[in-house]
Amino acid sequence: MKLYIKYMVSTRCKMAVKEELKKLGLHFIVVELGEVEVMENITVDQREKLKTGLLDAGLELMDDKRAVLIEKIKNIIVEMVHYADEPIKVNFSDYLSDKLKHDYTYLANLFSEVQGSTIEHFIIDHKIERIKELIIYDELNITEIAWKMNYSSVAHLSNQFKKVTGLSPSHFKQLKVKRRNQIEDI
Repeated sequence: MKLYIKYMVSTRCKMAVKEELKKLGLHFIVVELGEVEVMENITVDQREKLKTGLLDAGLELMDDKRAVLIEKIKNIIVEMVHYADEPIKVNFSDYLSDKLKHDYTYLANLFSEVQGSTIEHFIIDHKIERIKELIIYDELNITEIAWKMNYSSVAHLSNQFKKVTGLSPSHFKQLKVKRRNQIEDI
């Protein structure tokens, strides 16, 4: 049985979900960002207990198909931007359409209607947070970061970074206190 969980965006979230499932004696096959597959069918009582346990961990069990689809969109973006080992070299709209088996226009309209902002804006926000992280780690220079994040040039990355943060990447790097947002808060 598949379950869909909102706000599940990190390894820590996966661990919290696994813990809640174990408490209820449920056996999971897969625990991915936003999606869990358990071996058993869940009783109404188990579902309520799981819902409560997840809420205590800042997560939410979802039933609405539209909310599930939006959460899948978010999780695919988070996975690509924050956890992909290879540079992002695909068109996000094509990737989302292929992965979710829906026309991108439908996905974009649904996302905008429910979230009040566009998929593109969501992607840019996450890319900027990832860039901040890479700048803080100081393992890559800005040219390498631009390549890794699939920007056409350093100037394009710098312009987008400044538009979102109000700072140039080099000014951000010089700050004593780095201002990063948690993935869950974006």
